[in-house]
Amino acid sequence: MCRNVIAGLLLLATLVVSGCASVPMGSSDEDQALKQFPTPPQGMAGLYVYRDSFMGKALKKSVSLDGQLLGETANGVYFYEVVEPGEHSLSTESEFSDNAIDFMADAGENYFVEQYIKMGIFVGGAGLNMVEKTEGMDAVRKCCHLAASQ
Repeated sequence: MCRNVIAGLLLLATLVVSGCASVPMGSSDEDQALKQFPTPPQGMAGLYVYRDSFMGKALKKSVSLDGQLLGETANGVYFYEVVEPGEHSLSTESEFSDNAIDFMADAGENYFVEQYIKMGIFVGGAGLNMVEKTEGMDAVRKCCHLAASQ
């Protein structure tokens, strides 16, 4: 009985101390402008990568585009990147290895990818999911603030 109480208190203390992860943020003006979802520059595409998950709030997870680090996510943040048309690979760190999705970008279009946290054996892993434009726009407007690119 005493062991169970001590174990419970240790778990509670760990959860309280861990809190929420934070990452460097972009400017409020840029955040508001990007939430208008402007058409990307001529001949380019736009990519929004956002994270809005209750699970894993204390975790930061890196996101890379075509092998180049965009930055680390925390809950309630997004990245915006202008990309050339064509095939791209977006990856996120997970528990044992990166998880990636490949997508084809068309000029003049905005794309939305949700990063989600999933249960892991030792620590939460992360995955990526391409979402429809309207769903992505709604999620970015409601949940997220622009993270500073690395």
